[in-house]
Amino acid sequence: QYVPVKGDHVIGIVTAKTGDLFKVDVGGSELASLSYLAFEGATKRNRPNVQVGDLIYGQFLVANKDMEPELVCIDSSGRASGMGVIGQDGFLFKVSLGLIRKLLAPKCEIIEELSQLYPFELVLGMNGRIWVKAKTVQQTLIIVNILEACEYMTAEQRKQALAKVSGN
Repeated sequence: QYVPVKGDHVIGIVTAKTGDLFKVDVGGSELASLSYLAFEGATKRNRPNVQVGDLIYGQFLVANKDMEPELVCIDSSGRASGMGVIGQDGFLFKVSLGLIRKLLAPKCEIIEELSQLYPFELVLGMNGRIWVKAKTVQQTLIIVNILEACEYMTAEQRKQALAKVSGN
């Protein structure tokens, strides 16, 4: 189970709207809260369009054992910096926290190799959730399968699997 850490970027699922707050499932023991003002350009009049069921990419502002975890979708200067509601038609799946750390490492070989296969969008959450979207559903699922298998493959096995997919 994921334990929220201040500053972690995570993918959450909006489960409820209560007044000025959204409740977001981040895979931890309790739901995180997200204020509607915690989005770039949001004001009392200009509320973000967030619905129950939406995927959110945000970061923990508050995360300690005595308080409810609190997410924001803006950085310290009020910019979205890639955070906010994630596009509708991608695929969300879970991997181990170890694999996420590997994928988030700078110059990750796995991602560099995959990006030579097809163009795709990828969102990685420190809570073990990955959202991916390629041009077609088939391409998206191929990328999902390879990412899921990376957990148990050596670099050599991974290169062979990628070669098979790319038809080389």
